[in-house]
Amino acid sequence: MRRTTWTCVLALVAVLIGWIAGHAQAGNPDFELVVNAPGGETSIQCVRGCDLKFIERVNANSAAIPTFTFSCGAAQCSSGRIGGWLRR
Repeated sequence: MRRTTWTCVLALVAVLIGWIAGHAQAGNPDFELVVNAPGGETSIQCVRGCDLKFIERVNANSAAIPTFTFSCGAAQCSSGRIGGWLRR
C-alpha cells in the first residue's frame, strides 16, 4: 500500500513539473506586422503569416494582400479599418 501511494505521489509530481515547464515557455506569434507611418503615406506590411485588406472603403470582394498603404491629406487623420487574415 505504501509503495502504491509513493508511486502515485511521484507520478503526480512529475506531471506537475512537466506542466509548469510547458506553461513557462513563450509561444511564437501567429503573424508579424511592420508599420511605417511617416508624415503622409502610411505603409503596413505583413511580414509573416497574414494578408491584409482595407475594409472600410474598398470593395469587400477585393483580394487580400501582404503589403498595404494608405494616405490622408488632412492635418490629422483618423485610423482606417484594416482587416487581417491568417495564412494557413
